[in-house]
Amino acid sequence: MAPDISPFILFFASIFTSNILLANFLGMCSFISVSKDYNSSNGLGMAVTFVLTITTAINWLVYNYILVPFEIEYLRYIVFIIVIAATVQVLEMIIERVSMNLYMALGIFLPLITVNCAILGVALFMQLRDYNFIQSIIFGFGSGLGWWLAIMALAAIRKKTDRAPVPAGLKGPGITLITIGFMAIAFMGFSGMLAVQ
Repeated sequence: MAPDISPFILFFASIFTSNILLANFLGMCSFISVSKDYNSSNGLGMAVTFVLTITTAINWLVYNYILVPFEIEYLRYIVFIIVIAATVQVLEMIIERVSMNLYMALGIFLPLITVNCAILGVALFMQLRDYNFIQSIIFGFGSGLGWWLAIMALAAIRKKTDRAPVPAGLKGPGITLITIGFMAIAFMGFSGMLAVQ
């Protein structure tokens, strides 16, 4: 039985108050590494949003129409990862054909979307929270937009901190981690307004 959550609340909560990155801290590796460059951050954010939306929908269908009827739910981790890997492979081939500059800028982080724990985390949250198909797509898309919003915000802030008079001991990773902490506090500040359980 799917929880009775308004699509509006689910969408905005997955972007802001239950942000997969800043509230659940899933997908931090590529978030920190790629956010040095604004264009790469935008490209990766859009790619993650696309992959999250597509894989959440496919994983919902596979789980509810194959794994549950055949009583092989214990294979969900393997199946979810296979779906994610196949989707990322197709996306990688498309980006390579359409935009070689973006493909080169993303480098190793494009295939690493496969092992981005945010992608698997959204699929598992969708299954554990017993969302229906529409709720799953909304949750996947909202989580992707939240991830994209967070990486774009960090890229913009890092552009400013590169030129700011930051103490020598905090330059680079130090100020980046402090910035991420403040971003997480800001996003979670809205947690009393909208929540996804």
